[in-house]
Amino acid sequence: MRMRARLRWFGSVAIVVGVLVAMTGEPAGSAVGASAMVPNAASVSAFRGLGTWVDVYDYGPKFQGPPGTPPAVTVASVDDMAHLGVKTLYLQASQDDSRSEGTLVDRKLVGDILRRAHRRGVKVVAWYLPHFADLDRDMRHIRAMYDFQAGGQRFDGIGLDIEWTSDVKDPVKRNHALVELAGRTRKLVTRVPLGAIVLEPVLLEDINPGLWPDFPWKKLRSSFDVWLPMTYWTNRTEASGWNDGFRYTSENIRRVRTDLGDRNAFVHPIGGIADQTKTGDTTGFVSAAERRRAIGWSIYDYVTTSSSAWPRLRP
Repeated sequence: MRMRARLRWFGSVAIVVGVLVAMTGEPAGSAVGASAMVPNAASVSAFRGLGTWVDVYDYGPKFQGPPGTPPAVTVASVDDMAHLGVKTLYLQASQDDSRSEGTLVDRKLVGDILRRAHRRGVKVVAWYLPHFADLDRDMRHIRAMYDFQAGGQRFDGIGLDIEWTSDVKDPVKRNHALVELAGRTRKLVTRVPLGAIVLEPVLLEDINPGLWPDFPWKKLRSSFDVWLPMTYWTNRTEASGWNDGFRYTSENIRRVRTDLGDRNAFVHPIGGIADQTKTGDTTGFVSAAERRRAIGWSIYDYVTTSSSAWPRLRP
């Protein structure tokens, strides 16, 4: 495509995007499968489409109890994920725990899963749960994921699971540590997209405001490419009015963008918990993600998702 034609094309796209945003109030470029301009050089494609989640307790041999119990997830499980239509595996590749092999959970096993996933056309986003008490320690885990290679393969994205409150009780200090860690991570992670796995706004603002007061949404905005709110309606009671897959997901996506002050923010909601989810809620969850123009969606987690739920999760 010649440069002049390309400039005319971008101009046309800008006009169309502006009209769609004005009409719908939603980011036209964030629909599932659509292309969009991203805030930095990294593409957000790793966060698009249907995903699934695997944590250390699902696949790490040393994290099983009682000891010697075979993990529920193996390298071969990736074949099943691909068959089910999963586009991205969200893998807890690092855990600050004495059972981990240094800064990664299990270097060989993580590498085997990564290579198998790429052979099956499945992207892998590595994630880590920072504790915020020692930012240098947290950064060592994040860097280990970012630098990791297995057979020339690298992770397609990095995610920070932002929910740990136990080590830094003071919310002011915790917010300061979070903003600093996010900034440091953003400087490091430039080759692949960076996702923020966040507690959902309805939880923080309506249900339990004391859990993480004054969560610094706007201060974090420039550090992350994609936002993954944990829209776990199964944790809400019927009496609250939030035990509803559609309503809870839709409202949390809306509030993430409002709190960020960015109506074009890329959002990928995480629903669940899978084995507590009713049929109608799964359908409602996907419908809310589509209507709010999320770039993808996933249910927590792979092990607890029933075989009957997968057809409802596929767009």
